[in-house]
Amino acid sequence: MEQQIRKSTLDFLRAIRQNNEREWFNLNRAWYEDARDNFSAFIQAVIDRTTRFEPILRGLEAKSCTYRIYRDTRFSNDKTIYKSHMGALIVRGGKQNGNRFAGYYFHLEPDGASLAGGGAYLPPMPWLSAIRTRIAEDGDQFIRIINNKAFKKCFGEIGGEKLKSPPRGFISDNPFIELIKFKSFLASKTLSDDIVTGKECLDQVVETFRLMKPFNDFLNSVYS
Repeated sequence: MEQQIRKSTLDFLRAIRQNNEREWFNLNRAWYEDARDNFSAFIQAVIDRTTRFEPILRGLEAKSCTYRIYRDTRFSNDKTIYKSHMGALIVRGGKQNGNRFAGYYFHLEPDGASLAGGGAYLPPMPWLSAIRTRIAEDGDQFIRIINNKAFKKCFGEIGGEKLKSPPRGFISDNPFIELIKFKSFLASKTLSDDIVTGKECLDQVVETFRLMKPFNDFLNSVYS
């Protein structure tokens, strides 16, 4: 199994950014398919290694985690046909469960825009409310996770959209109110082009996911 992203895969994504047209894509379909297969093989290698510390992912296939290159333009002002990046959400049951469980995300995009990370992106209200309640009741544990020295060195501050005022049902003087205001709970690490096409990329992505596991475990603990 291929465990390294080729430079030609990044080159394809850079090229389609400049040639986002159906005719160009059809003429270069073989290049696209090679890039897609290279990315998929890398993601499968990541999954297989990640199962060593996240056994719930055993048996998961890359095809269940990777996103299509075709953009959904129905509700967007941007009518370009194709994405100029590739992405995979590694989560129990595959990417369709990203609105149910926190997972691991890998984003491949040229010119230093690649990243490894994850968490919970805009979780639906029942899940979001449960996370906020858990933070309100056990915020010290969550703070220990996000302030862990290795976590902090890798990800810095957690990200995600935030409310300007406390959500309904939560008091403003709760000591964890700034965390409760988050609408998404995300952490990520950017990766240079040299890193993503290097021999150590697989190790770095898997290690990034390993450091993220306690963060995801907390976000998923509301189901236990």
